[in-house]
Amino acid sequence: MSAENTNGFIETQIENKIATITFSHPASNSFPSDLLQKLTEELNALSKNNEVNVIILQSEGKTFCAGASFDELLSITDFETGKKFFSGFANVINAMRKCSKIIIGKIQGKAVGGGVGLASACDFAFAYQDASIKLSEIGIGIGPFVIEPAVSRKIGKTAMTQLTLQPNNWQTADWAIEKGLYADIFDSYGDLDENTLAFAKKLASYNPEALAEMKKVFWEGTENWDQLLYERSAISGKLVLSDFTKNALSEFKK
Repeated sequence: MSAENTNGFIETQIENKIATITFSHPASNSFPSDLLQKLTEELNALSKNNEVNVIILQSEGKTFCAGASFDELLSITDFETGKKFFSGFANVINAMRKCSKIIIGKIQGKAVGGGVGLASACDFAFAYQDASIKLSEIGIGIGPFVIEPAVSRKIGKTAMTQLTLQPNNWQTADWAIEKGLYADIFDSYGDLDENTLAFAKKLASYNPEALAEMKKVFWEGTENWDQLLYERSAISGKLVLSDFTKNALSEFKK
């Protein structure tokens, strides 16, 4: 299956009970709204697919995900559009949370903003040694409001605070593994590929009902996210219209 637009695509391959979702976008694998919607729909469909026991989430190229589409961010001129834009990541995170399959993240490169949110919403993640992370949002006058619950759940409030308040600082993959974002890191892309697939095959051999029930246990206490993440989208939707953010984005574009 493949869902393409002129600027990127979402593609899913299913083999031996393992679904591999690959996303790609020329702008460092950033996400415009339509690709976020496609990813949400794909996750919801795979959740109900009895031919799938495990999902691998990956991207193409050297960067894992640069977060929200910068061009789309620049084009927002009213609150409703802003709220809808940020709801795109809320939809994906909620789809990952409620998906009945275990999701393994294969993080082959740097993750920024929403990309860190995606990695955090995976149930388990392997990474390449150069897969450093950064939350740059506060630097342009908004904040990582929508992804915060997913990131804090994975690495804790203290580490989340460190990331948020240092928007220009990259944290290494070693830091990310120490905080619990990654389960393991590898020195080569080959080792990353091999270990991710081996782990997925092992998981796919287990009782799918047991995995689905364990997934519910892993995400206990997040039932309020159906409301919370959209409230957070509204905060970002309001802030993106501020003079501070408009000026910061203009400077950034120059």
